[in-house]
Amino acid sequence: MKLQINDKTYDIQADADTPLLWVIRDELSLTGTKYGCGLAQCGACSVMVDGAVVRSCVTPIEGMAGRKITTIEAITEDDVGKKVVDAWIKHQVPQCGYCQSGQIMAATALLKQVRQPTNEQIAAAMVNLCRCGTYNAITAAVHDLAGIVVAPSGAVTSQTVKPTEHRLNKTVAAATVAVAGIGAVAAIHWKKSQKAKAEGDE
Repeated sequence: MKLQINDKTYDIQADADTPLLWVIRDELSLTGTKYGCGLAQCGACSVMVDGAVVRSCVTPIEGMAGRKITTIEAITEDDVGKKVVDAWIKHQVPQCGYCQSGQIMAATALLKQVRQPTNEQIAAAMVNLCRCGTYNAITAAVHDLAGIVVAPSGAVTSQTVKPTEHRLNKTVAAATVAVAGIGAVAAIHWKKSQKAKAEGDE
């Protein structure tokens, strides 16, 4: 199977049902895309497919042939992606940085589809989880890119924001994903060990 990733064509050897994330990381060594939960909930694995954000941890490669896949490694080659990265630097968004590749992919996909999104559109699109709680900085960066003016008090001048409620919902979701992710990781390792065992018996 051939996949087009970051404007390069790769001959992929993995099985058709292999999640795109494992091909990107394990087969192509493009490790900027992260594994977070394995359940398409946290967004750390986000990439763009034909300009739309996709959770690569649950996306089989069999449906990716002939489509344009973009990972964080090539995001600054995109005009919008370069602006997003610059805004992330300007607002000093990252802390540990683990989730930030997915956050940048989500912001880039949004701004490619909607040049000046409303606060509601931003909130709907920027749902990736951040265990460091950088949501205020993420929101500030995307508001800056969208041209939304924020008053010195932190309130958006033309729209209503409820940051406390937003952070609480994110925290609950992060805890849920963390617990579920333990089981997902165990399942992946078990599947890999069983496959290795089967190949060894042949």
